[in-house]
Amino acid sequence: MREALERQRRYLVPGIGVYYKQPLTLVSGQGCHVQDDQGKSYLDFFGGILTVSVGHCHPVVTQAITQQAATLVHTSTLYLSEPMIDLAEYLAKITPGALSQSFFTTSGTEANETALVMAQLATGRNEVVALRHSYSGRSQVTMGLTGQGAWKLGGSGMGLPIRHTHNPYCYRCPFGKTPDRCGLECARDMDDFIKTSTSGRLAAFIAEPIQGVGGFITPPPAFFQEAVGIARKYGALFIDDEVQTGFGRTGKPFGINHYGVEPDIMTFAKGMANGMPVGATIATPDVARHYQGPTISTFGGNPVVMQAALATLQVMEQEQLTERAATLGRILRSGLEQLADEYPVMGDVRGMGLMQGIEIVEKDKAPAAELAEEILELAKDRGLLLGLGGLYHNVLRIAPPLTVSDEEVNEALTVLRDVMSALYQAHPGLVAVESTRIVYQ
Repeated sequence: MREALERQRRYLVPGIGVYYKQPLTLVSGQGCHVQDDQGKSYLDFFGGILTVSVGHCHPVVTQAITQQAATLVHTSTLYLSEPMIDLAEYLAKITPGALSQSFFTTSGTEANETALVMAQLATGRNEVVALRHSYSGRSQVTMGLTGQGAWKLGGSGMGLPIRHTHNPYCYRCPFGKTPDRCGLECARDMDDFIKTSTSGRLAAFIAEPIQGVGGFITPPPAFFQEAVGIARKYGALFIDDEVQTGFGRTGKPFGINHYGVEPDIMTFAKGMANGMPVGATIATPDVARHYQGPTISTFGGNPVVMQAALATLQVMEQEQLTERAATLGRILRSGLEQLADEYPVMGDVRGMGLMQGIEIVEKDKAPAAELAEEILELAKDRGLLLGLGGLYHNVLRIAPPLTVSDEEVNEALTVLRDVMSALYQAHPGLVAVESTRIVYQ
């Protein structure tokens, strides 16, 4: 492990960060477990940032990859490809509304940038509204879309007219509201925001149904109906970023299914191919007809990746993993809320399905990034891998493979209880923290 870390520091750019004071070198995985180079096993409840959706090395996905790799590895989009057409057809059947025409790339960054170009071509406009605390990718343009300063390396998006409006951060409501008194001010403020901060001639409104890197910020039920309705009043197309929420993760096929809104464009990546590099942008025919050549993706639509994605989505359907995410998500959420009642440092529990976040706070809801880091370390020492996120780097992100068992969910909750007990023993002053957790859907 030490040798690998030294070699990484020598040969890779320093911006590549790794978790933990003693970073892990993972060498194998099966199902919901991974092993490091010392032979220690870990229960993986982050899944490569919500990417290993049907478990590490699922036999059906592995077989699809190896069979295709033995036949044809690469074509590019210049040739007809049955696997690419099959996947596009499958997406057209399962996505909401009139979405039916896809373009494949290799990452969520590319998928979102493609969506932005589609919207600009279809509307003849270029102004875009995004949400604060959002994350859209690591290219210049998608860093511009991202609503977190720390992720804007080298600038804020090549001067594109991108504006960030309020996000539905109920736990830290910028309007001082609580869920029982919420008038959807965050969404309704968009009307004045567009009038004052844009020309009023919009190309797109882009949003994640649940903000991933932003800390699993989960909107109230009516947020998107209100916000998308306002954006469309100014001619905007709605780009639904499903890179983290897509394909059963939230207990429904797509995150936006919880909100009763049909997007004009959707983007995918991560869990779509269970870890293979993939990005996809799907649009309605009315939008897609404006996206005409010349355009090409050298690695988009790669037959090995397409077969991996098809196999992954078929496993989800056959094993009813969307329904399973809803059921086990309720068990996980209930256990986390019980812990939060016992340990008020867990200021907020939020999310949907098997996408749950815990905001770690000190007194008066002050973000507790150092405590969150300590929890991450304590969990790792006890064989549980979690993620971190949020603008203040204080949100634990929990997202196991959708194939996780009841026993594994309970095991993770047991480890977290042990972790919180150890944390409170190490910091006796935490017992004085007053509970600030809110309850909302």
